[in-house]
Amino acid sequence: MTKDKAIFRLLQPVILLHVVIAAGIAGYMILEKLAFLEAVYLTTVNITTVGSYSITLSAEGKIFTIVLLIASWAMFAFVIARITQFVISGEVHQYFKNRRKMKAINQLTNHVIVCGYGRNGQQAANILASHGLSFVVVEKEEQLEMKPEADSNGRLLIKGDATDDDTLRLAGVEKARALITTLPADAQNVFIVLSARSLNPALNIISRASEASSVAKLKKAGANNVIMPDYIGGTHMATLVSRPDVVEFIDYLSGEQGNSIHIESVEAKSLPKNLVDKPLKEIMDWNKTGVNCIGIKDAEGRFFINPPGETLITPAMKIIVLGTREQIARMISNLS
Repeated sequence: MTKDKAIFRLLQPVILLHVVIAAGIAGYMILEKLAFLEAVYLTTVNITTVGSYSITLSAEGKIFTIVLLIASWAMFAFVIARITQFVISGEVHQYFKNRRKMKAINQLTNHVIVCGYGRNGQQAANILASHGLSFVVVEKEEQLEMKPEADSNGRLLIKGDATDDDTLRLAGVEKARALITTLPADAQNVFIVLSARSLNPALNIISRASEASSVAKLKKAGANNVIMPDYIGGTHMATLVSRPDVVEFIDYLSGEQGNSIHIESVEAKSLPKNLVDKPLKEIMDWNKTGVNCIGIKDAEGRFFINPPGETLITPAMKIIVLGTREQIARMISNLS
């Protein structure tokens, strides 16, 4: 149920009550030529079934009063039934739960949006959660209804179509750092990438692709990276045969079980001024925290694995470091 529909259903009994009161006031003012205050008094007396007034009604007024009394009883019965329905079905609880959820989403900045909560989407969400990253999941309501556990693990979920710009705005796409789209249909992923890129030009977009022919289209639409799960899965299985220990180690680093080990990219421009344009060895020796440099990325986007200590680090480069979460946290705090 959408937010607007939920609000309307909650306010429906109140709206109906006001409609009956307004109709009673207008009816007595027209039929009995009463002043506004007298019409309000007579309507209130009848709706509350007090039945104590000294005004002599005409035949039309008596018929109108009968209709008003029947309508009032029907209205009260509807209000009681609706309140009971809200309590039993949990709609009131769900409404306020959605309000708290949307308030939490509105407060997010620099978070990740995961479009689609299938196998790939769930795995992406699990890894993001294990690394302590804030994220929002967007999935159609009918798909989430088949995954009751999705709404019970405390994750921020938006029930809606990720191809809709308004849904992406609800997820905070303008303030997000990245978007992962994992829908099975490549056409839908292309549409999401186009929409997200137009809403946030600086967004880092990672898209799933089922067909090799879709990779170029997704990148042209604005995706920074395109992943083909079937291709990666096959390569992974073959590599487990040729280099099992290496692959298992990488899985340990990137998976949930390796949450104590972390790989981080540190921008050289964030280094203190006394370390700008200095050799790598001097940078890594500064305020030692136990991290190791396993690679660098130069200004042209090229990677160099295990660079020598004499490599000159310019502000446009990035240093790829490996260490525990505590070690990398200390290193980043030294840079701030």
